[in-house]
Amino acid sequence: MTKPLDPDMFDPLCPSDLVPIRVGDKWAGMIIQCLENGPRRFSELRVPLRNISSKVLTQSLRALERDGFVVRTVHVGPAQHIQYELTSLGRSLLDLLDAARAWAEAHLDELIEAREAASPASHTS
Repeated sequence: MTKPLDPDMFDPLCPSDLVPIRVGDKWAGMIIQCLENGPRRFSELRVPLRNISSKVLTQSLRALERDGFVVRTVHVGPAQHIQYELTSLGRSLLDLLDAARAWAEAHLDELIEAREAASPASHTS
């Protein structure tokens, strides 16, 4: 049995769109991180990814499966359930995503300043 996912593993105030390297969509990197320690059910993924809709999580998981990063396994029996797990290709992204996240954390203030300076609200006189 894998340890439950921490509901606070992603800071809700963290602007995840500032990470310069993206695999798939906005949520893919976070989903991959959730699957790092083993297979997870859809409902388990919803705990730390509480701001994602079921529809978007489903779309993201399907895209990750299509690209070969995640495998979806249906467990049949009295308690039928579905689990998602990283493939070896998906696991190969973990170090890259860790490096991108560390870089974004180190440069967060600069990234936010640049984003704010470029926003339309900052150009009003």
